[in-house]
Amino acid sequence: MTASNTEESGQLDHPHQRFRIDLGYVGTHFHGWALQPHLRTVQGELETALARILSAPVRVTVAGRTDAGVHARRQVVHVDIPHTDFPRLVGQPRARAEQRTPARGLTSRLRGVLARQDASDIVIHDVTAVHADFDARFSALWRSYTYRLADPQAFTDPLTAAFTVEHRAELDVAAMSAAAQQVCGLRDFLPFCKPREGSTTIRTLEELRVERVGSGVIEFFLRADAFCHHMVRALVGGLVKVGEGKWGPGRLAGMCEEAGRGGSEFPMFVFPAHGLVLEDVGYPEPGEWAVRNQQTRARRDAD
Repeated sequence: MTASNTEESGQLDHPHQRFRIDLGYVGTHFHGWALQPHLRTVQGELETALARILSAPVRVTVAGRTDAGVHARRQVVHVDIPHTDFPRLVGQPRARAEQRTPARGLTSRLRGVLARQDASDIVIHDVTAVHADFDARFSALWRSYTYRLADPQAFTDPLTAAFTVEHRAELDVAAMSAAAQQVCGLRDFLPFCKPREGSTTIRTLEELRVERVGSGVIEFFLRADAFCHHMVRALVGGLVKVGEGKWGPGRLAGMCEEAGRGGSEFPMFVFPAHGLVLEDVGYPEPGEWAVRNQQTRARRDAD
């Protein structure tokens, strides 16, 4: 959003400008997204960089927290920055044709400071000025993940081994795919989630695909309105049981139905974190951000 677009949206009447930051990271050496005392986290590195740029403490809001060791190809956060800090972002005055916007300045400054922090495992894709109606968490329509698993049929690629989990038993991809189709939809995923106090385990799993790619690696692709803690890795664990022939294709869907009738068991083996990647986060058109915020918050309150 350019300065003129900001003025048109009424943001100059507000003391802060909201920025959307799109970033990616390799999760191997992070203790997850969220701040933790004395531990290296993605949020900690990002907020430290922003604080150095702005000379003040900064808090960001993220689309969805990732666990320790989980990677992100595209994560989204938002941050509010006072207009009075814009000179820190744009630098020295330049010729009008060369004047960079606060968003471009923040992109450049973040990349530079993260490099000096030795945080090359975080990549800033883009920074955009947005209306205050945008909320990285509550405006989101969906999140998508992939999980990579190599059984004996897969080619062992040393360039992707750090992001792929090895499994000794050969898996039946067709059976896992059939099971995946049955578990899609609006369900209580309690058997595949580690519940958090005050949070619901009801989610809409919009898509779950299982396929063997060209290298022979099995990829699980999942898209949902939101995911519970450990949900993706636990679903992969259940599908692997099906692929090994230990469970029938309808077992996962049946467990969700039992949970909806009051079951609370969390028996799943949670697969390792390093095979999991947050691929993308989807949002509605700008004019629909406020409505989406209200819908998401109302649904969470109702649950």
